[in-house]
Amino acid sequence: MTQKRYKVCLTDEERDQLSQMITRGKAAAKRLTHARILLKADESPQWGPAWKDEQIAEAFSIDVSTVQRVRKAFVIDGFEGALNHKKPSRSRPKKFDDETEAHLIAIAGSEAPEGHARWTLRLLADKLVELQHFDSVSHETVRQVLKKTT
Repeated sequence: MTQKRYKVCLTDEERDQLSQMITRGKAAAKRLTHARILLKADESPQWGPAWKDEQIAEAFSIDVSTVQRVRKAFVIDGFEGALNHKKPSRSRPKKFDDETEAHLIAIAGSEAPEGHARWTLRLLADKLVELQHFDSVSHETVRQVLKKTT
């Protein structure tokens, strides 16, 4: 049994809106599922059934983590945030800027270093570190940048 960290308390207006959405059935399946989750998770003193996450998950054949995620979205992002899918935000900034990318392409198009027939991805990554563009960069990152620009 998991303890509820995020409590859902719907207003009368929100409850009516969710009920209408479900009865019409004219929305995306995920949105309808989230609406059903919110209605069953509602802990309002007057109307809420206040089902446990495990009960909701079993009733709708979904994972408990989905129920928890919808609860959290309702508390943090509000009513619409719980119903709509939120695109993930980029967790890390891009490593290559336009100038560094251009420099990489110039290096890749230049003559290979002495003792080598051509530039390899690892040689290019090492060269970028040597030129102090980065503290470290993987050959896979170099490959992706070159593939994107080719």
